[in-house]
Amino acid sequence: MIELLAPAGSMEALKAAVQNGADAVYLGCGSFNARQSAKNFTIQTLSEAVKYCHVRGVQVHLTLNTLVSDREMDACFELIRQAAIAGVDAFIVQDLGVVELCRQIAPKVPIHGSTQMTVHSLPGVLLCAAWGMTRVVLSRELSREEIRYICENSPIEIEVFGHGALCMCYSGQCYLSAAIGGRSGNRGRCAQPCRLPYGFGRSEHKYPLSLKDNCLVHYVKDLEEMGVASLKLEGRMKKPEYVATVTRVYRQALNEGRVTRAMEKALHDAFNRQGFTDGYYAAEKGPQMFGIRDDRSEDAAWAKAARESYEAVENGLVSVKFKALITENRSELTVRDPDGNVCKARGDTPQMARTRPLLAEDLAARLAKTGGTPFRCADVQCRIEPGYTLSAASINAMRRDVLTQLMAVRARRDTPALGKPRKVREVFGRREEPGLTVQITNREQITGRLLNMGAQVIYVPLHLVTEDHIYFEELIRKGCPIAVALPRIVHDGELEGLKQELRLARRIGVREALVGNLGLMIPVRECGLAIRGDFGLNIFNSRAMEVCKKLELQSAALSFEMTLPQIRDVSKAVDTELLIYGRMPLMVTENCIMKNRMGACVCQQGPQKLVDRTGAEFPIIKDGRSCRSVLLNGKKLSLLDRREDLSRLGLWGLRLYFTTENAREVDRCLRDFVNMAPFEPGSCTRGLYLRGLD
Repeated sequence: MIELLAPAGSMEALKAAVQNGADAVYLGCGSFNARQSAKNFTIQTLSEAVKYCHVRGVQVHLTLNTLVSDREMDACFELIRQAAIAGVDAFIVQDLGVVELCRQIAPKVPIHGSTQMTVHSLPGVLLCAAWGMTRVVLSRELSREEIRYICENSPIEIEVFGHGALCMCYSGQCYLSAAIGGRSGNRGRCAQPCRLPYGFGRSEHKYPLSLKDNCLVHYVKDLEEMGVASLKLEGRMKKPEYVATVTRVYRQALNEGRVTRAMEKALHDAFNRQGFTDGYYAAEKGPQMFGIRDDRSEDAAWAKAARESYEAVENGLVSVKFKALITENRSELTVRDPDGNVCKARGDTPQMARTRPLLAEDLAARLAKTGGTPFRCADVQCRIEPGYTLSAASINAMRRDVLTQLMAVRARRDTPALGKPRKVREVFGRREEPGLTVQITNREQITGRLLNMGAQVIYVPLHLVTEDHIYFEELIRKGCPIAVALPRIVHDGELEGLKQELRLARRIGVREALVGNLGLMIPVRECGLAIRGDFGLNIFNSRAMEVCKKLELQSAALSFEMTLPQIRDVSKAVDTELLIYGRMPLMVTENCIMKNRMGACVCQQGPQKLVDRTGAEFPIIKDGRSCRSVLLNGKKLSLLDRREDLSRLGLWGLRLYFTTENAREVDRCLRDFVNMAPFEPGSCTRGLYLRGLD
């Protein structure tokens, strides 16, 4: 049966989830989880939470789904160790370096790839499986048929989000909050700027980035039938009453195979943004998926009923079987749970009945009174010698004794086998001055000056190379170092077309591809190209760089959410690249922003833009040739004047990223790179390299 996985942002929310039918809960502990604003758990309360859940047959999955810096690794190591000792059942991980750390410290604890890994295709799942993960949480943007295809071919478990908030951007690829206010979604501190109004001009302010909450309650049996292992409910920032209601409704839908109007109303009353959407699952994208929160006052009756479902209540979640023996010389009671645990208790010596002897049905009725405990009586087998009786108090005492023992046994876990993290090899990187790398977006940006700059690599979108392959073949023949840049998002149905383009690129001489998603590594290798890692891989620490080396990457671009001291100190296990100029890509979205407004995609006509309430502009371009949007920062990142400082960081390459620039602007930037032109604070930003994240 499909697992129902519920959120637990606090101990109260955890109890709300468990008492309303969750099979498992996911929670954060300390600072390495994607919901830093939730109450979360300490190591002490985590241990209590695990015991509470295990007694009631519920698993606990610990979220370690943020990027971790080198200086935080020791604290992360200690959290993994303590969590394994506490008995957590799985780690949910984003950072490739943390995946390695979990494998080394707690090799017996399963690792689940977080949705923050942006896994949205079968090759991505296969790579995660090869890296030792036992489950992957798919991106929310997939359709029913895409999920079905992955489930049918996956060697590991698949988890799908069934209910709750939808981010406009693919999880793990959003840098909007970090760029605007220094609060990174990849570090668990997203300020949700996507929920704010934006316009397409000076006055037309709407909510083009605010999606309604996802709701797949009508499809739970469909998901179960296709082989989804876990149905995840979003909501660690929500109230316990919300958790109770949503968990109860989905539990009922799974158990009964139907959804009533009362169940729909309960979900709506708990939380909604002008209703719900199933747009991604049903493959029906568009403006109908968008909405904002209705800030009506909370329904007091709903909240009271929700609290009553978990406060001071035990709903008897674990079925147990009793065996009772009443003979001349002894009374004995045995209990067995579904996991095979057996506990026994002895009672008072039975007495000959003066009036009515004890009957099997009387004893069974007494033993079945398990109220106030986590257990419910599924069966009672009795053997009573005729003529004997036993007091109700003695029967009750035996029942209490065996159930107390059983609670202790179920709460107990053997200390797992623990290892020590392997020391990371310190590699400074290149001693010489880093070379120039350039990424372009359109053909116009390949200027004569660019071709004469001596760049180490020029990254060109794959579709441009294949559309004009004769031109690029000639450039390559002349020694121009062309590598193809791949879209970050490529679904399974698009992979065959991508591979055909990759094979054509290889035939004309291309030997390298810039890859920003795990799911593209296998297809690229199948086509005979080497891989350079892009910023979308979110490389943030030395352990992640070691993973890049094991994955045989030619180079890796570090996250542009790092500071220069962090970049200096990270071990350069592979050639290391840094984005130093360009409009930072802040979002990549499955919904085409301009199509939702205009009714047709107009991005091919040139960059469009959003405008926020302060007048700041955010250009929009396409992700490759697909109808997916990339939202760019209005101000251009620029460290052109800091090349001397950058030369001391051990870097291999400094990347200039051209998006909205025309040919004249490209040439100007290349001159500024050579001359280390002064910084222009009005039109440029240092990004997060100097100020860091909050």
